[in-house]
Amino acid sequence: MELIRENERRQAPRKNVMRIKCPRCGNDGDFLEVADGVVLTTRYVQNEDGSFSQEGDESQILGEIKFYCGECNADLTEFHQRFLEMLF
Repeated sequence: MELIRENERRQAPRKNVMRIKCPRCGNDGDFLEVADGVVLTTRYVQNEDGSFSQEGDESQILGEIKFYCGECNADLTEFHQRFLEMLF
């Protein structure tokens, strides 16, 4: 029983994590990335029964990319670079 408690203490959440937080509503969980001028190309293969299956897709962004709060829609584009750095 003591081993479990000791492991729980070692796995405590880190407190110095820099999370993006909406300055307007406080949201720190839901965000939107919106790209203007996008060309989306999707490749399909027709199956023997006449149905189609997606084989792959490619996208090309020709315009601006914005970053928004998913709760109040505030423009958070100033945090977009941080978002990209933390995208895994």
